Amino acid sequence: MLNFANRKLCEYGSSLIVASMMLKVIDVEYMGNYALLCRFNNGLQRYVDMEPLLKYPMYAELKDKEQFRKFGLDGTVFWANGADIAPEYLLENGCEWPPVMASEPVAVPEPD
Repeated sequence: MLNFANRKLCEYGSSLIVASMMLKVIDVEYMGNYALLCRFNNGLQRYVDMEPLLKYPMYAELKDKEQFRKFGLDGTVFWANGADIAPEYLLENGCEWPPVMASEPVAVPEPD
């Protein structure tokens, strides 16, 4: 097996298969309200506001913040009611952390 960054080339019979590294959450921290800070096995981390998902039945009982705070980690984030969330969703819908600040202030035009 040959490794090239996050890709593995595997020879299987006469075929060559390219497999991407499986994305996993390796650490999660409660950030207040319905927000989580997720660290991934690819070195990235994201601040994720989960509040928009609370409207869906699977996540509805997590509106109770005590229930929301009772999460676990097993490659992704999961809760006692059976809800979980794909690591890909967390990565794609989260914000960079720490936030990237502009190096120079942005001028806001005066209203006419």
